[in-house]
Amino acid sequence: MSRNTIRQKELSEEVQEELQETVEEKAEETEAFIKTLFTVGDLSLNKILQYLPFGAFIAFLMLLYISNRHFAERTIRSIDKVSKEVKELGWDHKSLSAELMKMSTQTEIAKRVDSLGLKERVEPPIKIEVVENKENK
Repeated sequence: MSRNTIRQKELSEEVQEELQETVEEKAEETEAFIKTLFTVGDLSLNKILQYLPFGAFIAFLMLLYISNRHFAERTIRSIDKVSKEVKELGWDHKSLSAELMKMSTQTEIAKRVDSLGLKERVEPPIKIEVVENKENK
């Protein structure tokens, strides 16, 4: 495997000076910005008023984010609740279906109608045939 030789090379003095200058410029800009915000006077009030609409926009986005989060959590809770109800109803359906299948067996029906005085037929049903006479037509 080849090794990374770019990091092993030292930067030239010119490049180091340029990097140092850019870092110092950024630090000075940040320091100047903070000083203008916290200095007492008309200039700081103007800067604050200049950034006020942006701050209000950020606050509005934060409120929108929080409300969206609450809505999503409420929706997830309701989905969980409904899925639990669906599972319970599925279990109820299976138990009622099994109970109905048991109640509709021939022996269970015979037990229930025995109290009414009806008896189960032992002999098979007979077929009734109607014979038409040719004379009646």
